[in-house]
Amino acid sequence: MAGARNRPKPARDGGARRRGALAVLDEMRREPGVTRAAVARRLGLGTGSATEITARLRGLALLAEEPAATAGRGRPTTVLAPHPDGPVVIAVDLRQEDWRCAVAALDGKPEIVATGVHRSRDPEHVVGAVAGAVRRVHRRLGERVRAVSVAVAATVQRGRVVQSSVLGWDAVDLAALAVDPDVPLLLGNDATFSGLAEARQGVAAEAGTVLHVTVEVGVGGTLVAGGRPVDGATGAGGEFGHLPFGDPGLLCPCGARGCWDLMVDGRAIARHLGDPPPRDPRTYAEQALARAASDPAVRAAVGRAATGLARGLAGLINALDPAVVTLGGLAEPLRAAAEPEFDAALADGLMRFRRADPPPVVAAALGRDGALHGAVVTALDRFLTEEGLAAWAALRSPAR
Repeated sequence: MAGARNRPKPARDGGARRRGALAVLDEMRREPGVTRAAVARRLGLGTGSATEITARLRGLALLAEEPAATAGRGRPTTVLAPHPDGPVVIAVDLRQEDWRCAVAALDGKPEIVATGVHRSRDPEHVVGAVAGAVRRVHRRLGERVRAVSVAVAATVQRGRVVQSSVLGWDAVDLAALAVDPDVPLLLGNDATFSGLAEARQGVAAEAGTVLHVTVEVGVGGTLVAGGRPVDGATGAGGEFGHLPFGDPGLLCPCGARGCWDLMVDGRAIARHLGDPPPRDPRTYAEQALARAASDPAVRAAVGRAATGLARGLAGLINALDPAVVTLGGLAEPLRAAAEPEFDAALADGLMRFRRADPPPVVAAALGRDGALHGAVVTALDRFLTEEGLAAWAALRSPAR
């Protein structure tokens, strides 16, 4: 009886093992190429425990180990890497003009496997093309695919695209991108995913509260607190571009008036120059930024757009109190092209107590790959749970 009382409960023991495994996998994900010895130090594991956990993970095809390069004397260790037959996630970045499909293993590094340019922005055509690519990847990798995650240039609410000014979509269902009832389909706004990636693995990885603002066609972004985006009650938060920081006489394609969107992108620069609204505001803005140094009229128009960006940014800083601000897309080139105007407008818009010690405003590290990285982060977050590992272990069971 005493032996029975002292025997560990199998469920609890299994849960503890999975938690230990998750901790090791999280370290590999946080620092691809990390050594087993470094992981053991960070997690407070003894050599025997670290060896046992990694052996179990190898047996489940969750990681592989290779000898680490050594300098001088010392106990040899290994480098942790994703197993070549291990779980993967599919990530999609669905943008205004094109799309990309990538596969990532547990180290979170996306590998592009398919791309396409929109021949039209008809939802049926675009979704069909992307769905075809996703299905082909799933057919090749089979049960190794544990989640599909899609970053889309749109407002996403409760897992559906409800509106996209840049794509011209309303109420578009992306369910066709699902590959299997047991493989979750995760949707998110591209700017939200970009901000998540910067906060978790980019320039703001050490900050607790991160404000990410990006300029593409209009303004997007998110607030990330504790490694999670603050996206509201239904997932539609972060639509910073539709704050009324603009001219109330201007009607936005979203249906509101005076949106910040219209004050900072290529449409704003064209309006200041007296040009017609550009069909492709992003390309127009890129061309204007390239000419700004040599054309005074363009430089003045860019300066006005940079002022509009900084004033709105000051309002967000006052309201949200971030530790750091990251600028993605064209936001950083816009600031750099008209830095005096940007700096002056930002300072003027900040509350007095903030001006002596404002949060740093820095360029995003991941560039136009931010949304894709964020989609991978979201998918791996869904898989790397006790339930996710248990399901994977069941797939690998010889009795299956």
